[in-house]
Amino acid sequence: MGASHPDLGLPSFVALGYVDEHLFVYYDHESRKAKPRGPWIQKDETDTFWMKLTQSLKGWDHMFIIDLWTIMDNHSQGQGSHILQVMLGCELLVEDNRSRSFWKYGYDGQDYLIFHPETTNWTAVQPEAQATKQEWEMNKIRAKQHRAYLERDCPETLQRYLDIGSEILNKKVPPLVRVTRHITHEGVITLRCQAHNFSPVNITLAWLWDGKQLNQGTKLGDIHPSGDGTFQIWIAVDVTPGEEQRYACQVEHPGLDQPLIMTWEHRPLSVTLATGITTGIIVSIIITTIVVIIWKKRKVSRGLIRNYILTEVN
Repeated sequence: MGASHPDLGLPSFVALGYVDEHLFVYYDHESRKAKPRGPWIQKDETDTFWMKLTQSLKGWDHMFIIDLWTIMDNHSQGQGSHILQVMLGCELLVEDNRSRSFWKYGYDGQDYLIFHPETTNWTAVQPEAQATKQEWEMNKIRAKQHRAYLERDCPETLQRYLDIGSEILNKKVPPLVRVTRHITHEGVITLRCQAHNFSPVNITLAWLWDGKQLNQGTKLGDIHPSGDGTFQIWIAVDVTPGEEQRYACQVEHPGLDQPLIMTWEHRPLSVTLATGITTGIIVSIIITTIVVIIWKKRKVSRGLIRNYILTEVN
């Protein structure tokens, strides 16, 4: 993330772009250049595209700094380090060919302002945001630009990248799953189920006890990228000595035809490793002066949704 005083080690402005959690662009204030990340985007886009994207992110860079100092001034905070976060994006519902969008600001780690494109008004989440809300609502040109981006530019950009990266974005990689046993210094026995090397990101892990799902007593980790376009996650449970075999880890993922169930096997000097081979977007730009773009797809009851999320942070 970035800050009002980058001397603290935070960047003035960084932009990271994702399509379905796949990183495809990087930009920072120091280089002032959009750099491709990912072979699929490098192969299919021209130098002209990257020049246009660079100019666009330079605009975000400049606007972001102005927004940060405007909010600091409205808070009478002329000194100190402060962080501004902006998240904006759109969702494309393929079946209905409709889109939904949002534009939100956070300040110093707290929700701050929410933009409503249908009315071009802002909602102040914090009382301190009232001054900024009133100032921005007076700027009708800015409000129209925001609405045009969310309702027109964002869905068009999302669709463009879904077309370009369809081969990778639609690829389903089943998870590798292993169950390990650990003993703490206090003698507590823990079973840990780890799923990794899977894509897309949506996955469900649960512990079963005698075939019944445990809703309490488990610890679920966060999903993290592995750095190669896939993801990893874990879930753990404390068990009674001698009852390890009564527990099983259940994994559900789009790359699996059916749920994968794994148990811990006592094998001296080895661990149980299984591959889920049962056969198998939001652009978010985080600008803190960090920008992250995320396109995401997910299943909903009414059909397939594609997300494009643009997030800003400073």
